[in-house]
Amino acid sequence: MPSFTEENYLKAVYKLAEAAPGFDVSTNSIAEVLQTRPASVTDMLRRLGEKGLLHYQRYKGVSLTAEGRQLALLTIRKHRLWEVFLVQKLGFNWDEVHEVAEQMEHIDSPLLVRRLDEFLGFPRLDPHGDPIPTEDGAMLRPAHRLVADLLPGEQGPVVAVKNTSVAFLQYLDKAGLKLGSYIEVLDKVEFDNSLEVRINNTNTTMLSAEVSRNLFVAG
Repeated sequence: MPSFTEENYLKAVYKLAEAAPGFDVSTNSIAEVLQTRPASVTDMLRRLGEKGLLHYQRYKGVSLTAEGRQLALLTIRKHRLWEVFLVQKLGFNWDEVHEVAEQMEHIDSPLLVRRLDEFLGFPRLDPHGDPIPTEDGAMLRPAHRLVADLLPGEQGPVVAVKNTSVAFLQYLDKAGLKLGSYIEVLDKVEFDNSLEVRINNTNTTMLSAEVSRNLFVAG
């Protein structure tokens, strides 16, 4: 089994590749996500390449092998299941679970993960609306649209957030926005692309372009 650090690298490469499909992942982008030095990243990528978990050539981008992808998805699966558990069963708020789940995702017990999934009722999404990989690595991606892409008159329920930082999630809490909240776009401001929206058919508020780029509605 890979070490905790190796699992974190595989997960980072997977997420970066998902964000830019068709392109190999650069050393600098991995270093930025993991907040470490590019030289340290290069050493780890070489090691993971020797283990057959990714395709690595110096000074070029990297991509996961089939085995590396499977391990990355397993780590993501455990992380998201633990987030569901923390929110649904222990009463954590959605902005409090990431760091705890970061620690719990490295528990190496397939039986525990299987029992956890069953105990939670086989959830398909985590508390932030991200899909939970199945045990065999399948990932169902529900159709959704960025709020920023909606036109006046369009509407839908919030189904996921792109930015899962504590600051952003706390902002949404203060704005009364959560998964399931219903958004209707009333107007789009040409100057800064901010949106005037109605939430849950009651409150009217303005959403900045930055906020609307990090919210998804069903669609």
